[in-house]
Amino acid sequence: MSAAQDLNLASSQRPIVVMPIVGTRPEAVKMAPLIKLLQSRPEQFKVIVTVTGQHKEMLDQVMIDAFGVSYDHNLAIMTQGQTLTQITSRALNGLEPILIDEKPDMILAQGDTTTVLAASLAAAYQKIAFGHVEAGLRTDNKFDPFPEELNRRLTTQITDLHFAPTEQSRQNLRREGVKDEAIYLTGNTVIDALLEVSNRERRAPQTDENGLKTILVTTHRRENLGAPLENIAGALHDLLERFEDTQIVLPMHKNPAVREVLQRILGEHPRAQLIEPLDYLPFVRAMQNAHLILTDSGGVQEEAPSLGVPVLVLRRTTERPEGVDAGTARLIGTERADIVEAASNLLSQSAAYEEMSRAVNPYGDGKAGERIAQAILHWAGRATRPTDFTP
Repeated sequence: MSAAQDLNLASSQRPIVVMPIVGTRPEAVKMAPLIKLLQSRPEQFKVIVTVTGQHKEMLDQVMIDAFGVSYDHNLAIMTQGQTLTQITSRALNGLEPILIDEKPDMILAQGDTTTVLAASLAAAYQKIAFGHVEAGLRTDNKFDPFPEELNRRLTTQITDLHFAPTEQSRQNLRREGVKDEAIYLTGNTVIDALLEVSNRERRAPQTDENGLKTILVTTHRRENLGAPLENIAGALHDLLERFEDTQIVLPMHKNPAVREVLQRILGEHPRAQLIEPLDYLPFVRAMQNAHLILTDSGGVQEEAPSLGVPVLVLRRTTERPEGVDAGTARLIGTERADIVEAASNLLSQSAAYEEMSRAVNPYGDGKAGERIAQAILHWAGRATRPTDFTP
């Protein structure tokens, strides 16, 4: 018997009580459009937004400033230098009394952070249904990336409704024994967010007032700290020396280990703009204005192709192979020579650049939230199954 049957939601007239749980800025970007959609249908959904505060300031910038979404509960678990164990235990301890008091019908969480794992565990301990947004991403190496691959694999075992963004994600879930009826192919909510925001902004030119092409760079992943980051920074310096019509814009992560390397290698170059982290709206504008993006971020791999900007991925593996297969992204690793070669090809070969910039984005069509909302209603016995996303 399903959780929905246990709750007798199919015959009930009351709204379904849904609790989205959000911890970090990337989660907030991808969850905010879905939260707004659910909140716009009070006859169908009662929405109780809870944040763990894994990223405090960055989370507020997205949810409140960019999308106008407030929250009902804030665990405020963030402390300096906390371990993964501490994040998990604090989130579990904070969520337990809220779940007991609010008694949601379903908990939603997005992605692969420690907040997501804690949310799924907290739901299971209270026998509450759990919906996983962006389910089924895999690298098939449990420690790469760490702890994200572990988090998403473990979360899958607890999830009731798997909202897979792509066909590859659905196939990954099937291979692990997840039943078809529990998987909904929705597309990725990050495209919902991007299209909402980019429609407010006019596409900027891909050169600045001085005629310089902009390479937008983001790098922060744990596995790239140390030698890989040294290689990345060195490659960026090489590109600036090779292409005098190019500048680099690099919003620096708050991590001191990231900043030290970037400032030491690039800080004195006149065409390297090392800036503070950007809020979501300015970052979308930066992507719109970029000629090329180099990143180790998962979300940027999904977003940039919708803007027609080629993406070079600064990682050895990716849980988003669809972009590589579609030609919107290229996996180049962190070796200095490889980065320089791949970027130089796109900066100097117009045919190669055009081929990547015109490839079709396989990650979404801006309607993932609609499909997820209908999937929840379907689970509750109140709607037909949503139609699958197709690129």
